[in-house]
Amino acid sequence: MAPKNSNVYHERQRLQFCLLHTLNSLFQQKDAFTRANLNAISEKLALDDFSNNDSSSWTPFSILFKPHHNALTGNYDINVLIAALEEKGKTVVWHDRRNGGSSIDLDAPEDVLMGVVINVLVKRFAGIWKSRHWIALRKIDGVWYNLDSDLSMPECFHDTEEVREFLDSSIAHGGEVLLVMNQKQS
Repeated sequence: MAPKNSNVYHERQRLQFCLLHTLNSLFQQKDAFTRANLNAISEKLALDDFSNNDSSSWTPFSILFKPHHNALTGNYDINVLIAALEEKGKTVVWHDRRNGGSSIDLDAPEDVLMGVVINVLVKRFAGIWKSRHWIALRKIDGVWYNLDSDLSMPECFHDTEEVREFLDSSIAHGGEVLLVMNQKQS
């Protein structure tokens, strides 16, 4: 196993703020994003939806269950992830699940591939509660880490083959893989 880096920043899960924890762990910075930042992004997206004549989706429940997040618990959607990363000059590339993890260049320079974000199905409370969960994977000092906020601490992968196996398993279980790029992809 690769040596564990005690300097790896990792946030633990709180309520349904896994996207917030994922982004901060991905950027390796405590307040790269805050709840207020993500709420503001979500509100802007909702206003854009409304401005684009998508007002038919508004219901009285929209006060609590916003179109792009839950006002109490978090639970932000993919649109908030993409907008947040674009604010920081990053590009999100949706990985074609038909190609598996082996087609991802995990050895790409850090100035090209910042990291990987996975959205997986989770079952809690003996399978009664089903939802989605965000997970960040990032290469730090040459070692790939699983920065899942459900883990008590970051877990390092032995090598890129183990990362690919993890990605393949995530895809096989309905996970969506997103590549976070530092450069615009054509």
